[in-house]
Amino acid sequence: MRVCVIGGGVIGLVTAWRAAQRGVRVRVVDPEPGRGAARVAAGMLAAVTELHYGEETLLSLNLESARRYPAFAAELAEASGREADPTVIGYRACGTLAVALDADDRAHLRELHALQHRCGLDSQWLTGRECRRLEPMLAPGVRGGLRVDGDHQVDPRLLVDALLRAAERAGVEFVRVRAERLRTGGGRATGVVLADRRELAADQVVLAGGSESGRLAGLPPEVVPSVRPVKGQVLRLRMPSGAAYGRFLSRTVRAVVRGGALYLVPRESGELVVGATSEELGWDTTVTAGGVYELLRDAHELVPGITELPLVETCAGLRPCSPDNAPMLGATALPGLLLATGHHRNGVLLAPVTGDALAAALVDGELPPVAAPFTPLRFAGGDRAGAVGFGAVSREEETV
Repeated sequence: MRVCVIGGGVIGLVTAWRAAQRGVRVRVVDPEPGRGAARVAAGMLAAVTELHYGEETLLSLNLESARRYPAFAAELAEASGREADPTVIGYRACGTLAVALDADDRAHLRELHALQHRCGLDSQWLTGRECRRLEPMLAPGVRGGLRVDGDHQVDPRLLVDALLRAAERAGVEFVRVRAERLRTGGGRATGVVLADRRELAADQVVLAGGSESGRLAGLPPEVVPSVRPVKGQVLRLRMPSGAAYGRFLSRTVRAVVRGGALYLVPRESGELVVGATSEELGWDTTVTAGGVYELLRDAHELVPGITELPLVETCAGLRPCSPDNAPMLGATALPGLLLATGHHRNGVLLAPVTGDALAAALVDGELPPVAAPFTPLRFAGGDRAGAVGFGAVSREEETV
């Protein structure tokens, strides 16, 4: 079987690698594979603290992918030419602490804690003093928080580098040219037309172009994925080295500050990732003074000592957001065309389960049960505002 995967981000790469492992001849079409949104992402594996009202079905997929991550990370490290060590891709089982800075946020966290318990999730309520005992750098005004030991992290940059190496070692061919148009014939997808006018024939095509997925020419109107870009600006700082590192932050810390979500993700390398804005600005990826200011201002309110750290990088990327914030996985109404897009804020988290699901769809002809609710066909009939088992979340819900 010949498969073309359009898009060389985390999702496209993991799909290509898993399909190649099952004997599929795979080509990845992307001018710069590994250079997409994952280079900006923080890499939180936050199935529990990312829970939002109306997304209980998505929770099941997130939890399953999180469960697979330790074995996935070890296998990927070995397949990329390293020893089977999950830390090769920056995997850390460090846990997450979500905190509240005022009474309203505390009440909101209490409601989230109740929802987590109704869903059978493991989270522990802490007082402000207990939060500061875990993370002494937190501001004195922290009112309380949720400790979630099962929400971990990975370094997305190390992840995509490992996926590139693993895919190449598995026989995946990389075509470093932009995909111009879907090639069709006989009522089905038959390959890809490249920007240099070459044509690549394929038995099946996987569209994994992230926020760009809906812009590919040649897609019949009924299969164009309803994916929009949501901009996120992110900062990278450098924490103190040596013994002082352990006194800064030891785990991911999340909060809602002035109505906006904020996270601080400390890496073993000493890097501290601070993010992220959420901006509906189309295809704009400009890093703005206002975005940097707001992130630093809010991070300072949460962890006052952060303003003493060196600022080493600012960047912006585009999250691929579907109408219900859930991914579109598997076959479309056009035979031969599959989707792997719309992962929004969970692309890195969902990499293991997405790769397995798309490989199964390609080789076996159907999605495994855990991924079945996320077929693109759930939007059939023109209902692009919601889907069975999901609910579009507002800005307020999104920043829980």
